[in-house]
Amino acid sequence: MTMAFDHLGIATTDGAALAETFAALFDAPVVHEETFDGMAVRFLGLDGGYFELLEPADDGPIARFLDRNGPGIHHAALRTDDIDAALERARDVGVDLVDEEPRAGAWGHDVAFLHPRSTGGVLVEYVQHE
Repeated sequence: MTMAFDHLGIATTDGAALAETFAALFDAPVVHEETFDGMAVRFLGLDGGYFELLEPADDGPIARFLDRNGPGIHHAALRTDDIDAALERARDVGVDLVDEEPRAGAWGHDVAFLHPRSTGGVLVEYVQHE
């Protein structure tokens, strides 16, 4: 099983404006956009990964995150070639899981989250590309 950086999820109230800022600042163009699970997401391409901008589309998890914490880093995502093995390793080392099983995420990738109480306060996402 291999792992590598995939993306940094950033919660924002205005994804379009932040995408423009990051495009100008980091030469990071929008490479994918979609709306699902109560949020609009924009992926900005970087060399070796992405910024994922998360904007609430309704009163879902991102809206609640913004109400509690304001805009900022929401999660760090690691790409894995075997998400089931990655989750099993997390269980073996005693990490609490948000998702016991992988579920569909952006781009149709399988994703699963680790609880921040077990990962130093950081919400960690595993992502398995097709």
